Amino acid sequence: MLEYLSIGQIVNTHGIRGELKVYPLTDDAARFDKLKEVYIESKGVMTKYQVESSKHLKNTVILKLKGIDTMNDAEKLRQLYLKVGRWDAVRLPKDAFFVCDIVDSEVYDIHGVLLGKLYDVLQTGSNDVYVVKTEDKDLLIPALKSVVKEINLQSRKIIVDLPEGLI
Repeated sequence: MLEYLSIGQIVNTHGIRGELKVYPLTDDAARFDKLKEVYIESKGVMTKYQVESSKHLKNTVILKLKGIDTMNDAEKLRQLYLKVGRWDAVRLPKDAFFVCDIVDSEVYDIHGVLLGKLYDVLQTGSNDVYVVKTEDKDLLIPALKSVVKEINLQSRKIIVDLPEGLI
């Protein structure tokens, strides 16, 4: 499992004092208001920054990080990802998983037949949909308790009971 989780992408600068415009990659953008520190990886080096302030602007978050004090400083971070340590991540309810933990899992039906590999999760309004790459197509599987019978993070294996007619 990944040690750091991406929570946003720096899409631009904001103002002349080094503020960053961040596109959230999380369901709850309000979590940025509680951040004390974030990590940014650049050229294989993970750097820790203290969060000085955050505010919301339309569908983005404006962050001010300690040590990033000019537009030029901020410009160097464009397109990079903000990360938090897994230890600081939001606590998930039982039977909930981070998308990054289940992507690349093998997906089997209840008879043990390999269907393919999960490569994306679509967030629809009512429930998530797992996108599974099979030999010849993408299979869209609703992430419902009635369909997804087991997720084993250690073995990276998901077992599903597909509704009739899905394949």
